[in-house]
Amino acid sequence: MKKIVTLLTAVLLTVSICPQYSSAQSPEKMSYQAVIRDASDHLITDTQVGMQISIVQGTADGAAVYVETQEPTTNANGLVSIEIGSSDATVVSGDFTTIDWSDGPYFIKTETDPAGNTNYTITGTSQLLSVPYALHAKSAETVSGGITETDPVYSGSQAANITATDITNLGNLSGENTGDQDISGIATNTQAIKDTALQIRADIPTVTTYSVGDFAQGGIVFWVDETGQYGLVCAKEDQNGGSGIQWYNGSWTDTEAHGDGVYAGEMNTMLIIANQGSNSNEYAAGVCANYTAVESGVTYGDWYLPSKEELNLMYQNKATIDATATSNGGSGFASAYYWSSNEINSLNGDGNAWGQSFDTGSQNYGSKSNTLYVRAVRAF
Repeated sequence: MKKIVTLLTAVLLTVSICPQYSSAQSPEKMSYQAVIRDASDHLITDTQVGMQISIVQGTADGAAVYVETQEPTTNANGLVSIEIGSSDATVVSGDFTTIDWSDGPYFIKTETDPAGNTNYTITGTSQLLSVPYALHAKSAETVSGGITETDPVYSGSQAANITATDITNLGNLSGENTGDQDISGIATNTQAIKDTALQIRADIPTVTTYSVGDFAQGGIVFWVDETGQYGLVCAKEDQNGGSGIQWYNGSWTDTEAHGDGVYAGEMNTMLIIANQGSNSNEYAAGVCANYTAVESGVTYGDWYLPSKEELNLMYQNKATIDATATSNGGSGFASAYYWSSNEINSLNGDGNAWGQSFDTGSQNYGSKSNTLYVRAVRAF
């Protein structure tokens, strides 16, 4: 019996909006990446494959509002990268640009033929979460005609009582009363304007911002961007029961996990797991990807092994993280080396990866078979 491998178990994928800002319009396509394996769980590398991608509405088994096919080529790690809705696609049905992203939920269904044809044997469906709905912002570009004000807060405020006569009286002010101007309503109208300004200020939505050391988003904040709204958190305790674990899973190959910087660890982790295969609880990237945290009734499950830069940001804020962790049922960092998701990008890279001492702060590389500590991170 031929084995059918679903995307949820055999294909690691990421979906994001393409950052095209030159035209000041919402992009009309989505980036999609997947690692392709055959029925024997072997990577399909440097091979042209056939793919059919469907955007499904309502449920995972709902009607497809858009279907396209593409023939991408996998890289040395079995990774394909395509843009859904791009000119490289052959449209089977629907129009990607007319999808009403507010009328969700939506799911992405992928069907793959490893032989490059249309005999699709690898199938999977995954729900599109918050990121693709940024496409709904394009509706602001096409608003036309009048807009009827239905805001109950406005209609109940003092602004609704300002009349044309009130406005005329305000316009007639000259700095002194000459006797022929009626200013009897000025005091009342001035108070009405003040009340309206206060109401408008109260109606402005509150934006939540974060600081390093906050216990939020499933862990401890250790970096935020310039807005204070987005950043990175680390787990409140070490993974793998607080003991060391090896970087690799028995395979001395180059996983191409060389990306560094903020947010780079997520893609590194995907590449490592795609390369190192099953038994994901036996190595550093696997235990991070399998980690979950439940805080205030919310489950956070999108954790990964940090990049060198992300690991160093944690070290720089070690004292603050330790204090928040211990006060929220967690534990501080050990005075030992922790794994990053970066392997050595060199001729000797197959057997070595980067770690950082949380005693001295130094970053060094060593054998992937070494057992170092692990602390998972996630982006928010």
